[in-house]
Amino acid sequence: MSCCHADFAFTDSSDRAFTIGMPTFTFGAGCLSEAGEQAQELGLKRIALFTDRNLRSSVHVATVSASLRAANIDAVIYDEISVEPTTESFQAAARFASDGKFDGYVSVGGGSVMDTCKAANLYATHPADFMSYVNAPIGGGQRVPGPLKPHIACPTTAGTGSETTGIAIFNLTEINAKTGIISRRLIPSVALIDPTVTLTLPSRVMAASGFDCMSHALESITARAWPRRLNPARGINRPVSQGANPFSDALAGEALRAVGKFLVRAVNDASDIEARTEMMFAATQAGVAFNAAGCHLPHGLSYPVSGLARDFHLDGYPAGKSLVPHGMAVVLNNPSVWRFTAPCSPQRHLHGAACLGAEMRGALPQDAGDALAGRVIEMMRAAGMPNGLSDLGFTDADVDALAIGSEPQYRVIRNAPKDVSREDLKDLFRAAMKYW
Repeated sequence: MSCCHADFAFTDSSDRAFTIGMPTFTFGAGCLSEAGEQAQELGLKRIALFTDRNLRSSVHVATVSASLRAANIDAVIYDEISVEPTTESFQAAARFASDGKFDGYVSVGGGSVMDTCKAANLYATHPADFMSYVNAPIGGGQRVPGPLKPHIACPTTAGTGSETTGIAIFNLTEINAKTGIISRRLIPSVALIDPTVTLTLPSRVMAASGFDCMSHALESITARAWPRRLNPARGINRPVSQGANPFSDALAGEALRAVGKFLVRAVNDASDIEARTEMMFAATQAGVAFNAAGCHLPHGLSYPVSGLARDFHLDGYPAGKSLVPHGMAVVLNNPSVWRFTAPCSPQRHLHGAACLGAEMRGALPQDAGDALAGRVIEMMRAAGMPNGLSDLGFTDADVDALAIGSEPQYRVIRNAPKDVSREDLKDLFRAAMKYW
């Protein structure tokens, strides 16, 4: 393949193919009103409509509900969803789905809503012990045995890309760490991506979700190359996320160009429909990219940050509990990671920085880590992100716990372009405490 440059050179043990999974998706203003006809086309009669309490009374849910009614489809709303899902919230949703005897699902919300809907669909369709499908080594990593019921995903944030992925993430309460379930079977059947929904997003939510999108794309480009991935499975057992590949490279690069140009604008002006539309499209592109390539260290390091943070809360998110938005936990680890991984693939890191709009005049391979980290920090400051983990209340005394909490995330950590030890993890967290 002419598109497979030297980064994708085969070794004797390389897989000679890669697989791309994505839903059928419709992108454009007003497309949420197509939910009813899409459900009809899928043959649905009775669906569960997943959303959260904050969105239940929103115009977005009203639009989807009206479209389903017009198509004579019975819809039962489920809104008992936790922002940043937990073991308990996934299990409760699965019980609802099992009891309801639905023939399909619609989700209207952010990543938490869509991921919860995926999990509920899975456990209602193929019942099993909860930990059976959870990623190894934390869970059993059992293969999903067959197709799920149709799922129409309607995202209301611009960043998670969950409408395009076969991944459902939650906090495993027993160990207070994030993990997930991953299978191509979880990819929604249809995605209706209406950029006008972003006009209601608070700036903090726009920032966190937008940086999640950015990191998805950067991690896709800098992941271990597909021919050198560590999971040797082939054919139908080929992993969902397979390492950097030509398809994910193309989509991730386009997503980063949009993020570099439009993210700060979208955060600072909720009425900037051009910026918010471009960020919504970038999130979809980055979602398809990282579903195929996989994330690595920024996401792996983010999970203990979310789980171990104490007494942190942002406007725009549910009150009453400490909560670090996922995209914030991810981006706070970005600069330290890029300085660490850049020597493995300096051209890819320079490419990421250039796509984001960094000043690259005279940049050499040895400058790659600082070039990319510097551009990310510049955007963090412009979008009002915290100045590293210390702004969340972490200190050097937390480094051991953060590193230990990262180690079970080996599905993503092993996708990094270099091997990582516990001491490396500690050094990465120390370097992420403060950036300016």
